[in-house]
Amino acid sequence: MTPDLSVFASARLPPWTSGVKRQVLPNGLTLLVQRDGATPAAAVVTHVKAGFFDEPDHWNGISHVLEHMFFKGTPSLAVGEIARATKALGGYLNAHTSYDHTAYFVVLPATRLEQALTIQADALRHAQIDAGELARELQVIIQEAKRKLDSPSAVTAETLHQVMFDRHRIRRWRIGTEEVLARFTRDDVLAYYRSRYVPGRVILSIVGAVDEEEVIRLAQRLYGDWPPAPAAEDRSPEEPWRHELRARTLRGDVQQAELAVGWRGVPPLHSDAAPLSLAASVLSAGRASWLYRTLREPGIVTAIGAHHYAPTEVGVFSVGADLDREAMDRALAGIAAEVLRLGDEGPESVDLERAKTLATARWARRLESVHGRAAAYAVAEALDGVDLLDREYGELMAVTPEQIRRAVSTYLHPEQVSAVAYLPNGRGADLTSEAVRHAFAAPSGGPRPTAPALATVPVPLGRPGRGVHVAGTLHLVLPGTDLLVRRKPGVPLVTLSLYRRRSGFDQPDSAGLGALAVRSAVRGAGDLDAAALAQALERLGGTLGTSVSADWFGMATTVLADHLGEAAALLRTVLLQPRFEEAEVLKERATLLEEVTQTTDDMFRYPMQLALAQAFGGVGYGLPPAGWPETVPGLTVDQVRRWHTCELGQGRTAVVAVGDLEIGRAADLLAGLFQDLPTLPAQRAPTISPPGARGDGDGARVVRRAKSQTALAMIFPGPSRRDPSRHAAQVWAAIASGLGGRLFDELRERRSLAYTVTASTWQRAGAGALVTYIATSPEREHEARDAMLLELARFQEQPATRRELEQAVNYLAGQAEVQRETGASVAGEILDAWLVGTGLEELADPAAGYRRVTVEAVQEVARRWLVAEVRSEGVVQGTGA
Repeated sequence: MTPDLSVFASARLPPWTSGVKRQVLPNGLTLLVQRDGATPAAAVVTHVKAGFFDEPDHWNGISHVLEHMFFKGTPSLAVGEIARATKALGGYLNAHTSYDHTAYFVVLPATRLEQALTIQADALRHAQIDAGELARELQVIIQEAKRKLDSPSAVTAETLHQVMFDRHRIRRWRIGTEEVLARFTRDDVLAYYRSRYVPGRVILSIVGAVDEEEVIRLAQRLYGDWPPAPAAEDRSPEEPWRHELRARTLRGDVQQAELAVGWRGVPPLHSDAAPLSLAASVLSAGRASWLYRTLREPGIVTAIGAHHYAPTEVGVFSVGADLDREAMDRALAGIAAEVLRLGDEGPESVDLERAKTLATARWARRLESVHGRAAAYAVAEALDGVDLLDREYGELMAVTPEQIRRAVSTYLHPEQVSAVAYLPNGRGADLTSEAVRHAFAAPSGGPRPTAPALATVPVPLGRPGRGVHVAGTLHLVLPGTDLLVRRKPGVPLVTLSLYRRRSGFDQPDSAGLGALAVRSAVRGAGDLDAAALAQALERLGGTLGTSVSADWFGMATTVLADHLGEAAALLRTVLLQPRFEEAEVLKERATLLEEVTQTTDDMFRYPMQLALAQAFGGVGYGLPPAGWPETVPGLTVDQVRRWHTCELGQGRTAVVAVGDLEIGRAADLLAGLFQDLPTLPAQRAPTISPPGARGDGDGARVVRRAKSQTALAMIFPGPSRRDPSRHAAQVWAAIASGLGGRLFDELRERRSLAYTVTASTWQRAGAGALVTYIATSPEREHEARDAMLLELARFQEQPATRRELEQAVNYLAGQAEVQRETGASVAGEILDAWLVGTGLEELADPAAGYRRVTVEAVQEVARRWLVAEVRSEGVVQGTGA
């Protein structure tokens, strides 16, 4: 079917697949290539049409096992060499397994494409699948499965599928159970590999600064002699439609509750797929969405989202919420009320237009990066041809309110709903089928918020003068503002950010105050209440996000490029004229408390928080920016107002705009809005002691939980963001961590201690740290700690090899190029250099600092900072339950 391209012309957009070249090799492999000269990066996605749906029960999880074995070498590439060689090319390598496919991808500087594609072809065609390596990797995958069991949201979502379906394979725990995984043999994996990984099931999608004809010739050389072979077919049992309401309650060691409500949807090529997708957007996309205004804005839930997910032959429409256990009945009633309302009345025109505008911006963000496009093209090709992407977008834009009403009333029927609640042990009543039936039978749920009126904000033009261009960025100095503007063509989006350096840290007894103030600002500013503010911004294609760290605070949005001025006017109002109405601040405080409490269920963030708190003695950088569960309840409205007055009473505002804009016009718009901010005294930099320097800096903060794993974070002192040795520290982390890194090889590959083991640098304006993390079985905690410390000590004793240094430097230099492929990442780079770095000059050649690093500099980092006696630890000890 030929896509209707008129929708692109009316929106002044090129078709998403414009310029894609498609070729099917004689052996059946499909090649997709698109040139993008706007970025120096290239992405290679190898999409294999084999995933969890393709597995008989006795092989449940084997697709994911094979994904891991893809990186375990070939006859010409030793174990670990695939990752190390790709890293040396400056490439980021990873993979994922889904219900209907497995995808391998690498993103790297386009000049290294030929070498990277040669490695990928070898790995795809000649996976070794060594029995010994398989046995070790299965232990790693079992640790990954345990990690997933410690994620309440993942457990809730997959349990919902199990409750909804009786026969189809979507009902299974997709990663596989420990019992089944432990039984896999080399013969099993090899049989699956040879029967599924055949040319006819492979789509090779390449996007970037490439010559299409050269790429086609290269692919023909690397894949053309791969013999064709029939693909084994083992389709999932079909699932009959049912009319039955179901519910299940899970219990565990969690502080907050999870709720998932779902219905059976439609496959991706069904005519009702687009209406259901937009129905989900009307319900939950943005702050003006129905569920946000009904449940999130009044603080009934912490977070809520609706989705229509359709991998191939089945679809699932689900609503998921994070919430306090006591709010379960109100949340369920609110979900029922809004879903039934949508099925009875359909969306208002303003709701549908808002949803379509957000969808356009979402598609643009999705397809802005070379990896995003390459992956999307492969998925579309696997379903019904690459031009499906353009057809899907056209269908979305053509959806009517009546189509949404009809689809919702047809599929989201009260007698077909399934629900799963994950509750803390011993607290809260079980979720029963009767409770779900009652919610959908009496869906009043309280008064429904009225649709906010559309707001317009005047945008005056200024005359900013010429400014100075530094490293590709225009810097305009206004009385109280620095305007930083940069053109980034590619998609019709602009990322706009307003940020300020903080004048000081939160106090230990008021941790989270800054976060509460910034978050409360979006609950009403100037003449706009929360709903009107959200509606005004979302009709421009953006949602407003806030961010707070110990060093800075601010807000950002990404909107359609034509709306830069209006978006800037709205953000200015939020920054300077927040209402801080008492009721709204208290609602936001309740939500913040729930989020902070929920963080204690996160087996990565929580041990990191504990380690930082131990390292800094519970003050300054040792305080989580969002606060602790014990400090947030005491924050007051008066404190919020004083904080805002204090922060805006000194320092300057950085306004950053990056995207598909005309620099002069953008500068005029922004200057007109921000030229009247007063000149204020600069903030005073707070005095900070480095981590571990206090008397109580070393040692550990330990929390015991009923989790499947133990998570261990270590904090060592390290260089701050402005320290000249920061690049050497980042090179150390690249040598230590990631695929092919020392810690990865020793603790994961050789010892099978963990699925997740990382090393990183933590760099702030006034302090820095070297950080490691591992999650392992509780009985192996001491072994993991000892092995980690042993490997870190080796960095002091044994300098990095020249090859390790070259690989790490090339990787960091390459990724410095690659990360500039999206406007949001460029804006983030500008803000980082401006707020906590040494200035815009850093942007001229972000790779230069890495290239200057020597073997001696890396060893000096280890000798100076990786001292076991001054480390601080954060430990969440699991029981294995």
